[in-house]
Amino acid sequence: MGETMTVLLIETATTTCGVGIMIDGVTEGVVVDRNRNHTEFLTGGIDEILTKHGLTPRDLTRVVVDRGPGLYTGLRVGIATATGLANGLGIDLVGVTSLQMLARGALEAGVRGDMVALIDGRRGEVFAQHFILGETAVALDEPIVATPLEIVERMTGLESVSLWGDGVSRYREHFQTLVNATLVPLEIPPLEAGLRLGAEAPPELVVTPLYLRDPDAVANFTTREQRS
Repeated sequence: MGETMTVLLIETATTTCGVGIMIDGVTEGVVVDRNRNHTEFLTGGIDEILTKHGLTPRDLTRVVVDRGPGLYTGLRVGIATATGLANGLGIDLVGVTSLQMLARGALEAGVRGDMVALIDGRRGEVFAQHFILGETAVALDEPIVATPLEIVERMTGLESVSLWGDGVSRYREHFQTLVNATLVPLEIPPLEAGLRLGAEAPPELVVTPLYLRDPDAVANFTTREQRS
């Protein structure tokens, strides 16, 4: 199935914005911005990667989008763009999570055993999910919001664990206290892994964002109300 697809990936869950393309099973991922300017650079990035490969939007057979968890505004931009493209072209739409992308990337890199995907959640927290990597990546729990110290406490008893993601980069000083951990800081979930995940998944009518908590603006307003 994946060999006959032309798949576009939209990644806006983290500070870094990226796009990817899969043509006849061959993948390429490109970072288009590193400063949270998803609205400004995403459309141009899509146009560039299509043009580079001699494609137009009408050549696409599927659009895959990272549905989170991640930055609230970035997720809204990415999902709206992906939904508009898929609906306008009448092609498949698929959502994958940033945590699934990290786990798949680790699996494809040869990591086996316990692995924790970590996305920077700001506010001193990470979005996290624990996987076991073997022949496939199997989630051991649902995605959670936690502090880095809470993740360290959860992982202390394991013989070994791999930690992947931009959450590792942001809170490295906490995670490097884990003597049983291999740290893999990444600025963006692996785009090629996201393409392969999306090519394998069944299409969806609607992709809903995985926020896990209120956006910063709502949280800040609630905090102000509680203080007043």
